Parts: sequence; C-alpha cells; structure tokens
Amino acid sequence: MLISFAGALAEAERRRAAVGAFTAYNLETAHAVLSAAHERNVPVMLLVSDQTFRSPYGPPLLRALLAAGEAADARCCVQLDHASDLAVLRAALEAGAGAVMADGSKLPYDENAALVRAANDAAQARGAGVESELGRVSGEEDAAVAAERGALTDPGQAADFVARTGAACLAVSIGNVHGRYSRPPRLDWARLEAVRAAVDVPLSLHGASGLSDEDLVRAVSMGIRKVNVNTELRDRWFEVLEARGPELRGGSNLLALGEALIAGMREVVTAKLDQLWS
Repeated sequence: MLISFAGALAEAERRRAAVGAFTAYNLETAHAVLSAAHERNVPVMLLVSDQTFRSPYGPPLLRALLAAGEAADARCCVQLDHASDLAVLRAALEAGAGAVMADGSKLPYDENAALVRAANDAAQARGAGVESELGRVSGEEDAAVAAERGALTDPGQAADFVARTGAACLAVSIGNVHGRYSRPPRLDWARLEAVRAAVDVPLSLHGASGLSDEDLVRAVSMGIRKVNVNTELRDRWFEVLEARGPELRGGSNLLALGEALIAGMREVVTAKLDQLWS
C-alpha cells in the first residue's frame, strides 16, 4: 500500500530505525524491495533517479512503481531522487510521486533554500513531502577533503535552512559519498550529532552502499531515519545476470531470469533492512 513520506519517517522515528530507500530502475527491483519489506513488516521507499525520470520511460516507470506499491502488502512511498530543476520536481509530483528530493546542494545557500521552498509549496498542494540536502554528498572524497571544500553540512546553518524551506527531511553530508568509496570512509560523527541537535526533522544518509555495517548501524543509532541504497542493488543485478544469463540464454527464459534477479536483489534488501531496523 502507498503511504506518505511523513508517515514512513514517523514510524522510523518511533522505532529508532531508518527507512530503506532503494533506487528502482524496473519492476523487478520494485518487487524485490516490496517483498522484502512485507516479510520484515517495515516501510520502504522506491526511488526514481532524476536521470531516469528525464528519460522517455521515466514518467511511465514512476507510475508503474506507484501501481506496484499500491498493489503490494508492504507499506511504500515513491520518491523522485536528487532533482535540481523545479519543472522536473513539479512534473514528478503531478505524476503522483509521494515525495521529491529538491537537491540544490550545488547552489549558493540562498538559492538552495529558495529551490527547496518552491518545491515544498508544490508538494504541500498535493499532500507530498520534500527532502533537501545541506552540504554536498559528492563522490571520491572523504570527510577531510569535503570539509576543506566546505561541502559538509554546517550545523550552524541547519536550523535556519529547515525553517526557511519547510523540508520534511534533511540529507546530511558527513563524509559519505555516492557510488563507490575510493578508500574506507571516515564519517564525522560529531557533525552528525550537532546537526541532529540543531533540527527537529528526520535526517537522511545517502551513499550507504559503501559503508560498513558498523557505520550504518551507528548512524541509525545517532538519528539517521532514512538511508538511500543504489550501488549494491545494481551490483547484485549484474552478478546474477553474469551467473544465470548464460544458463538461461539457450531457452530465452526471461521469466526465470527475472525471478533470479528478484531473488538476488531481495537478499541485498533484506540484509539492509535487518541493519536499519535492528
């Protein structure tokens, strides 16, 4: 069933857990996520990337994910992820997205706040939620490098940013990066603690695929209430494709291949949910 962005985050807050948000490029991924969530009786989010949504099949995929979520026994919210164009954000909301991430993290502070505020106004009109990002979750940089570039979330700005934007969730940059980590990450735990103390909205952590189990569990214990996962699912997809593809190629058995892909990705999702709701 479809649930609200705020409702999913509120349940995570009550249980001192984090909602798993999984990027879905197709319905096989969605089924893997939803079946694992139903088995664990926890809410999840299905993410559509900005690049995917901008493609010709993006809006139909978003609507398909909404249909899958509505038909599922699991509790689910569908969110557009990391979009910085207000027209794209509005289009996703018009297509039925339960939440959008208005990512103005590459913009100057005031412009970032203005983008999120405008997105929030559009979302509120449709009963949807908005996630924002303060600081910049990039790639190929650790906490020390990001701090030098001013890319980590500033606890001193966090309260003002949330108040100005009305965002329902704040993504933090504490040394986490998208994609693969070039070296073991060193997260800035003191910064996370300071941001958590400064704001009264749920915090989200992106780039979770490369974090150790210990770091992920610690982040949730310190107030992270939403965790984005992408790379691990894509890696498992190709692992299954390489392992089972040659075997099934002879019979052109796409249904069996789809079932194998779902089973493989469900293992990844289940393991992640066990960490986030431990």
